[in-house]
Amino acid sequence: MLRLSGRLRADPLLGVRTVVGRVAPGREHQVKRNLASKLRLPRPGTTVPVVSGGFIDFQNEIYLGGLGGATPELPMTAAGLEQHARERLDPAAFAYVAGSASAERTAAANRSAFDRYRILPRMLRGTTGPGARDLSVEVLGTRLAAPVLTAPIGVLELLHESGEVVAAEVTKELGIGTVLSTAASSTIEDVGAAAGAWWYQLYWPADNDLARSFVRRAERAGAKAIVVTVDTPNLGWRPRDLELAHLPFLHGKGIANYLSDPVFRAKLPSPPEESEEAMRVAILTWVGLFGNHTLRHADLAHLREWTDLPIAVKGILHPDDARQVVDAGADAVVVSNHGGRQVDGSVAALDALPAVVAAVGDRADVLFDSGVRTGSDVIVALALGAKAVLYGRPWAYGLGIAGAAGMRHALRSLLADFDSVLGLSGCADIAAVNRSLVSTVR
Repeated sequence: MLRLSGRLRADPLLGVRTVVGRVAPGREHQVKRNLASKLRLPRPGTTVPVVSGGFIDFQNEIYLGGLGGATPELPMTAAGLEQHARERLDPAAFAYVAGSASAERTAAANRSAFDRYRILPRMLRGTTGPGARDLSVEVLGTRLAAPVLTAPIGVLELLHESGEVVAAEVTKELGIGTVLSTAASSTIEDVGAAAGAWWYQLYWPADNDLARSFVRRAERAGAKAIVVTVDTPNLGWRPRDLELAHLPFLHGKGIANYLSDPVFRAKLPSPPEESEEAMRVAILTWVGLFGNHTLRHADLAHLREWTDLPIAVKGILHPDDARQVVDAGADAVVVSNHGGRQVDGSVAALDALPAVVAAVGDRADVLFDSGVRTGSDVIVALALGAKAVLYGRPWAYGLGIAGAAGMRHALRSLLADFDSVLGLSGCADIAAVNRSLVSTVR
């Protein structure tokens, strides 16, 4: 929030408006640049948020705040948010979010894979002015303001008591998508009531009746797609969690969708809220149901019987697996290695993306997950054939540090960066992002 006074003056050089006059009582400044074209000043002395139309305007808001001596309270980079979270979050909560499998080589490979590509910006395209870009895209019938969805991260109560609901509200506000994890701390129904464009991520349990119940609850609650994660029939070897002997599910966290499900509750001798012993029984019942070791490609036919929603399969790296799940009825695949949390030494998700696109991109949407940290990363993934990206840990760090404001900051930072790079690379919309926009570094 900024206290402003002054008048607007057109800046013919920048094609934007600038403020001339006082910014904050008692201080005199003349502003020459860095304000959004649609910025409207309030009456002198009033307090209002700066509101405008493009994601890049987050940059202008920050510079305007600097005129009054304000600087962002949170870091502007994903790495900065991670360090901030390391210093401020409960160690077990940070370890759960930040940790990856074994030596964490896969997580490192996810990031370094982007270093093998360089953007080839095009000039004089008229894509940098106000209103010159359209970042919107439609994926699996879902219209998004930008090709970004928040990745399904479970057990958000480790970071915020209403984490999934907050995520739903913030993404709705920004016009992007969110994917709700089965391992959520908020119920499907509570998130559906708060969300805009949201998908439901299914960890297929070892009971088809329970799986069907989850899917149908999500459909009734307004989910626009089902995302089946297939790379986690059981948890990977995660030293950070092991060193703390911390698995949140065994403490009754991240199992809200089980505890609220009629099929699951019917398996219990007494309601879990009745006593500590009843909750312990419920947790042990969850242990016996999480993960499905018998799941095969053909089982997607069951999912198609249960719902008319589009189906995406997440955790695909091999082009043959992509072909098989699409043949079995999937409408999309998400190229992902679970952010490096499952198999140490796995191929980087970005390295797997082109082959998967070549295998099924002509008959299914291909999305990308694992390793995105900047706007340029989004551009590279789109140029290699992804329809949209799933963005994970940085927004979770923001949520843990500062709640809704922290999550909003993390997402606006990525979206503003993406908006900027898109225009500066000569692209007016997402359709203009193609393989010719990037080169490989050898």
